[in-house]
Amino acid sequence: MRSHEIDYRIVGDDIQFVVLGLDQDETVIAEAGSFMMMDEGIHMDTVFGDASDENKGFGSKLLSAGKRLITGESLFVTTFTNQLEELKKVAFAAPYPGKILPLDLSEYDEKIICQRDSFLCAAKGVTVGVELTKKLRAGFFAGESFVLQRLEGDGLAFIHAGGAVIKRELKPGEVLKIDTGCLVAMTQDVEYSIEMVSGIKSIAFSGNGLFNTTLTGPGTVWVQSMPFSRLASRIYAAAPQSSSSSGDKGILNELLD
Repeated sequence: MRSHEIDYRIVGDDIQFVVLGLDQDETVIAEAGSFMMMDEGIHMDTVFGDASDENKGFGSKLLSAGKRLITGESLFVTTFTNQLEELKKVAFAAPYPGKILPLDLSEYDEKIICQRDSFLCAAKGVTVGVELTKKLRAGFFAGESFVLQRLEGDGLAFIHAGGAVIKRELKPGEVLKIDTGCLVAMTQDVEYSIEMVSGIKSIAFSGNGLFNTTLTGPGTVWVQSMPFSRLASRIYAAAPQSSSSSGDKGILNELLD
């Protein structure tokens, strides 16, 4: 096994965090901003690129960092290494309400494709790359799924999904159509395409997006009930808006004044 072997425990229900147990010299990589707490004896470091191989040259690290930037992640990842002989723990928190999904990549042919910004943390040895849609034109207009993340390796990886999550096992030729933003992850053998919603009335009055995602089996698919983009748009729509033309400061500023 190339990746570090780590133990884990997921805590919470709607707003979760994951606790990872590290033996001596074991390392976990995490996205910037996901760190919650850690025991004394764990060394935290910031690495340029994906930190999967410290012997890579600057060019390879620059390429991996560029791929991470395309997927919406930071150019840097944070590594946490246990430097003591006894077991130490480090915890990472989900960014918004939902579920943390533990994925053992060795059980899925060492590759999982997931939505951008969904990666939370993983055992050292797991790499985060870019997976483009086959139909670039449709993917570009679909927005959320134009660029996907590709997790590769043989270790544990943790991704975050919004709301409730359902896991579907698709049989060969079985088709599942979902809202584009509701896709969390899928195995590499699932055929993936983006299609425009048919019908003028559906486009104008359904309140959904212009595109749906079509998934064709065989393979495994994880679907989320509350994409972050949907949550953010609802919050923005409900927030008081200030009127710049009339010079109003907005309700919040007025209350503070």
